[in-house]
Amino acid sequence: MTTARKRAKKPAGKPTSGLRRPTMTDVAQAAGVSQSTVSMVLNQVSGARLAAETRVRVLDTAQQLGYQLARRVPAGPAAVASTVKQQPVIGYLVDEISTSPHPVVSIDGARDAAWQQGCLLHIAVTRNNAEQEAAAITTLKTLPGLVGFIYSTIFTRGVTVPVSLQNLPLSLPLVLLNCHDAAHSAPAVVPAELAGGHTATEHLISRGHRRIGFINGEPWMEAAKDRLKGYRRALATADLPLDPALVRDGDWMSGSGFDHTLHLMKLAKPPTAIFCANDLMALGALEALKQLGLRVPDDVSVVGYDDQEVSRHTHPPLSTVVLPNYEMGQAAVELLLARRVAGAGLVRRTLTKIEGPLVLRESVAPRRA
Repeated sequence: MTTARKRAKKPAGKPTSGLRRPTMTDVAQAAGVSQSTVSMVLNQVSGARLAAETRVRVLDTAQQLGYQLARRVPAGPAAVASTVKQQPVIGYLVDEISTSPHPVVSIDGARDAAWQQGCLLHIAVTRNNAEQEAAAITTLKTLPGLVGFIYSTIFTRGVTVPVSLQNLPLSLPLVLLNCHDAAHSAPAVVPAELAGGHTATEHLISRGHRRIGFINGEPWMEAAKDRLKGYRRALATADLPLDPALVRDGDWMSGSGFDHTLHLMKLAKPPTAIFCANDLMALGALEALKQLGLRVPDDVSVVGYDDQEVSRHTHPPLSTVVLPNYEMGQAAVELLLARRVAGAGLVRRTLTKIEGPLVLRESVAPRRA
């Protein structure tokens, strides 16, 4: 069973009403900063080099949107020790966090959701090492107050759930985050990549573009496959032909965005817009267009994907699709706790897909006649 969550569109600076609580992504979008910046401000991270003006803007925006700050542990060693002993614990396993900002943002979302529900997150980074993973799981199982496991990966992929996490009692539910199991042994939370690719391409089509280049990531990765499917679906929905010459396989790095843009613009009928499957490749595309003497967005429009910090500081600022890591972390915790409460009453294996919004900046304009 597949479900999808969509962020409700709302004017910046107005409180969120209705069923959905505002998230860090909402605050980041309204304040014009990254999710990581919002996390550092709201969680009072010491040593973060942020301008006072940025801190004030984030806090004011969070207050205006009605964002609920996580509860704080009372000060003092004795109080902290007392509180920690009483807290339920969620074991969180992730294969890697040092090579990408995405898993860290997922941890932020899971940690905040857990804390709001009176739980602590105990994180183990396994480096995709089977022995480290087994040792971490064994250790986590000894934690007092353990209420379940989240098993996470740095990029979306199929996994085989470790034997030690299979056939857990109903009191210890397992949720997969950014990965899925072919055996359907546990519910999974993943990004809605196909929807993201469709959203980016559809936006360019809505601005009159008919020849849209697509610079993808490594084609063996699920994210690349699904973003390409979204691109193709948007073209088909608009009755636009797919030109294979407009589709290029990159490697997620800015250099491939640069090189492929140069080749795309040398075509007899070059694109009037380029959709890059991540922001780093879009950065390379912007540089290539500048080298060619073309203006963005007057001559060529560009859209990225991920909404990394760099997308706010390009020239012009980059329109991009959010990769909703924070909301995915939140959803994993919410699903785990819901399954624990429901017990045997919640037996269906679900795949929850979280959609990210399109952040409109200044890199897209209507196609020139």
